[in-house]
Amino acid sequence: MAQVLEFKLPDLGEGLTEAEIVRWLVEVGDVVAVDQPVVEVETAKAMVEVPCPYGGVVTARFGAEGTELPVGAPLLTVAVGETADGRPAGDGSGAGTAAADGARDGASGGREPAAEGSGNVLVGYGTSQAPARRRRVRPAAPAVNGRSRAPEPVRETRPAGTPQAAPGARTGRTAPADGPVPVISPLVRRLARENGLDLRKLAGSGPDGLILRADVEHALRAAGTQDRTETTAATAPAATTTATPAATGGPARSTAGAASVTRVPLKGIRGAVADKLSRSRTEIPDATCWVDADATELMRTRAAMNAAGGPKISVLALLARICTAALARFPELNASVDTGAREIVRYADVHLGFAAQTERGLVVPVVRDAHTRDAESLTAEFARLTEAARAGTLTPAELTGGTFTLNNYGVFGVDGSTPIINHPEAAMLGVGRIVPKPWVHEGELAVRQVVQLSLTFDHRVCDGGTAGGFLRYVADCVEQPAVLLRTV
Repeated sequence: MAQVLEFKLPDLGEGLTEAEIVRWLVEVGDVVAVDQPVVEVETAKAMVEVPCPYGGVVTARFGAEGTELPVGAPLLTVAVGETADGRPAGDGSGAGTAAADGARDGASGGREPAAEGSGNVLVGYGTSQAPARRRRVRPAAPAVNGRSRAPEPVRETRPAGTPQAAPGARTGRTAPADGPVPVISPLVRRLARENGLDLRKLAGSGPDGLILRADVEHALRAAGTQDRTETTAATAPAATTTATPAATGGPARSTAGAASVTRVPLKGIRGAVADKLSRSRTEIPDATCWVDADATELMRTRAAMNAAGGPKISVLALLARICTAALARFPELNASVDTGAREIVRYADVHLGFAAQTERGLVVPVVRDAHTRDAESLTAEFARLTEAARAGTLTPAELTGGTFTLNNYGVFGVDGSTPIINHPEAAMLGVGRIVPKPWVHEGELAVRQVVQLSLTFDHRVCDGGTAGGFLRYVADCVEQPAVLLRTV
């Protein structure tokens, strides 16, 4: 006998608590295999295709595209095993009969079948065997003439002025005043919240009084119709009042101005960036120092490397190589602060983050063990991570664990900036555009390739002398790349 297993949104790693459904990859009735991707979600860090640990027929999906779901919320249900007529649940001949309501009500008591094992492991799911879960069984209503009788509808009462279901709307049990509200879908909760609808006063038409989206929409339509009827007679007096603001002692509110306001939710990557930058500004007493440097010799060195054949070396890779050499001389900046323990944590390895602007927002991929890589290896890793960032396929591990950040804002055509430190790191090196400028070189005025370098640092981990020494060493290496030969 086929059993319906519920697949919940897993913890995708790094303590994420929610994800937004971007695109469903399966429909209700589709046959899915073990570890087949079923939905594409966007977390605060990356886009992730989530594989299902069960094989069978999709009987229900929870949440429309664009819906935010918390970790642990149901994603979909899958019928596994054999159907009542002996066919496998994955047989397409029975797929069309598996409906969303069957996902909630079709699971019966008894032993769970031994389902296929999942070899694709994300945090929170993916095992050698399907987990032995027990589903609650909804008590059946007394049978009448061999058929199950539907529960008696409960008519609700409401205070005046609150939305209610129109006559003929789906009805069911209302939630007790002190109990949980029978709502599964976050979309239903958000729809009610945005329209000021009290779900406790709404009777759900779903199983066991479950409030569905159709219930909320029906109540809102009914409330809108009633409000229009009640306000028709008051339209003329209201217009007269707003037309004479002087009589009320203040200006009338402009409805046209209110209509032009757009509210954009802080969620996904935008929300994660906002939270991290706010925390950085709140916790870190940062300071910034900067210096102009003549990058002419650096650009000539790069041109000579690329002329020698082999993979092309990027400017960012050379700057990263300079950064790692500078951090070896000034390890105080390759650190973070443990506020709870009141300790400075210094790192022996350099995991170098770099700012990458994508269509989805700003992300900071991390090059692991950057101090062990040469310019060619750094170039290749920067290219790989940048491409993954633009495609939205970076993993949480590739977006966390940095110890120092390199920010090349020169790609935006600007000279300088005072960047916000990427919490919980202790410093960030900013690099402006490299442009021809008048420069005194060997006692004479000349046109040279000039760049502005800035260092924002956490003043708790070091004083200005250390930060100035780090930045001066970076500038010296930019002006005379041969300086690096001392440490290569």
